[in-house]
Amino acid sequence: MKKIGVFTSGGDSPGMNAAIRAVVRAALHHNVNVVGIYNGYQGMIEGAIEEIAFSDVGNIIQRGGTILGSARSKDFLTKEGRALAFQNLQQHDVEGLIVIGGDGSYRGAITFQSEFGIPINGIPGTIDNDIFGTEATIGYDTALNTVVEAVDKIRDTASSHHRAFFVEVMGRHAGFIGLDSGIAVGAEMALIPEEETNIDAIIAYLNSIRGQKKSSIILVSEGDDAGGAIEIMNKVRPHLDGFDVRASVLGHMQRGGNPSAYDRILASRLGVKATEDLIQGVNGHAYGVKGNDVVCLPFLEAVAKNNPIDRSKLRVIEILSHC
Repeated sequence: MKKIGVFTSGGDSPGMNAAIRAVVRAALHHNVNVVGIYNGYQGMIEGAIEEIAFSDVGNIIQRGGTILGSARSKDFLTKEGRALAFQNLQQHDVEGLIVIGGDGSYRGAITFQSEFGIPINGIPGTIDNDIFGTEATIGYDTALNTVVEAVDKIRDTASSHHRAFFVEVMGRHAGFIGLDSGIAVGAEMALIPEEETNIDAIIAYLNSIRGQKKSSIILVSEGDDAGGAIEIMNKVRPHLDGFDVRASVLGHMQRGGNPSAYDRILASRLGVKATEDLIQGVNGHAYGVKGNDVVCLPFLEAVAKNNPIDRSKLRVIEILSHC
């Protein structure tokens, strides 16, 4: 290959810039030129494609977000949109692609590669940690630390006023953030999409600990079947005996901030491996980590399965929080 393209797609996550840097510099190391495609698949359709030099990715490893921008693209869902995207890539002599994103980005890559034969490899950039075939996705560790820092502060004010807080974290379809941060902050409960929420059990628990704890934290994944933090708080509030409750929605702060050391290292390792494989003719793969090893599996397998929750962690929360 003489030239490849790199782009970020879907929701942004801390560490995407580190991955972009790794792709660009790994390619240049092998005398392969790189173009950056701005605003994901939509930018590919609109021809927002520019060559990236070694110095262009300097001083970005520590920055959150993505210098290439990201966007959802309804146009790419059409055959006509994908054909225009491929035409733009041909005009820039792009022979292969690295996509940094989540499940939807991978599905787009599968369709695009099958229709036009362009080689593509994928790097998992999402705070949700829901990509099958990897133990960690880029941005997940940073998001966890953001939640822990925020909830630690909420715990301070909750203790001062003897309150229970329902804190909503991201996770529309997967409860990894709620579950792992629940352990890390010493939460009393973690409500996640993978488990049915029992409102009566929450009411009974909070009433049982009244007077025994200065504060209570219940983490709520945004995709929980009983609703978000505010909705669940409103359901339990009328049934609590003298317990003051509040709700806090952390929102998009979880996607921002400087990436942690772990996410920078993960992004760098996956970026180099995915790029070198692409150049050497290995493509159609999603990359990740198992233990200390960088691994890959076909895109089709990565999107066919869900990353499973470790339900034993729910028991850890229960044991450590119940009197």
